[in-house]
Amino acid sequence: MKRFLLAATAVFSMTCALAEYPEKPITIVVPFSAGGPTDKVARDFAEALRKPLGGATIVIENVGGAGGTLGAAKVAKALPDGYTLLLHHIGMATSPALYRNLQYKTLDDFEYLGLINEVPMTLIGKPTLPAANYAELTKWIDANKGKVNLANAGLGAASHLCGLLFMSTLKVDMTTVPYKGTGPAMTDLIGGQVDLMCDQTTNTTAQIESGKVKAYAVTTPKRLTTPALAKLPTLDESGMKGFNVSIWHGLYAPKGTPKAVLDKVNAALKTALKDADFLKREEALGAVVVSDARTSPAEHKKWVSSEIEKWGPVIKSAGQYAD
Repeated sequence: MKRFLLAATAVFSMTCALAEYPEKPITIVVPFSAGGPTDKVARDFAEALRKPLGGATIVIENVGGAGGTLGAAKVAKALPDGYTLLLHHIGMATSPALYRNLQYKTLDDFEYLGLINEVPMTLIGKPTLPAANYAELTKWIDANKGKVNLANAGLGAASHLCGLLFMSTLKVDMTTVPYKGTGPAMTDLIGGQVDLMCDQTTNTTAQIESGKVKAYAVTTPKRLTTPALAKLPTLDESGMKGFNVSIWHGLYAPKGTPKAVLDKVNAALKTALKDADFLKREEALGAVVVSDARTSPAEHKKWVSSEIEKWGPVIKSAGQYAD
């Protein structure tokens, strides 16, 4: 009888705790430094998420290093009570191939809460590049085999991944030139020291608008509506059928987090993605807020699994690892 009462008390206590969630501050770990694109998304999203969670206090903790794997590992090992979450980008899908000794299992060590946004990418070139459009660019690349170089912001960066897939799809080898960040890579592209780069619209739109670089295509299946980019064709319509690269962000919790908590956070996530202020801020960044089934845990996990399958062979074929 005593054992029964203890068990009943434990169940009652857990039920009450879940009903009151959140009753203390929630920490969202961002596995990159403060001030970067993912940090910006996280802070804006946290503000939108706070409202449907009853005005909860949400703290952003930046745990950078090792391409985002240090922060992800910290959350994978955190107490699964719903008070430590992870906001990560496409690195969740590419790290399993880039890091051969990853300290966690992407599909097994996390609870998936839903995708948040997608940031399209653009293929751009130095201002003196003779090609005026994508068709001319492919002819120029073919005529200069072995001489074309492709800048990126560092191993595992969005620009690096996009470049690898571009070369793989085009079946052309280029000399990849890694930099320590988008800033120096863009500076050398504008200055003509490198030929091409594939990077996020958040980093390229202003340069395209000002005419400092040449723009050839966007990497998403549909054309973009941003005025400066609306006339750019997609790589898919330009002949690279099925080419689709965007930098997406999703929300995760440690494996074993109670379902009642996961359901509550997912419901809040779906509400946050409709927040007018959040939508406006994302539009200003050139990002598209996810509004399809991938905002559900199951479809979010299915999406990440498909991205792992897409990027794994590309990275392994290139033989470029981060560890």
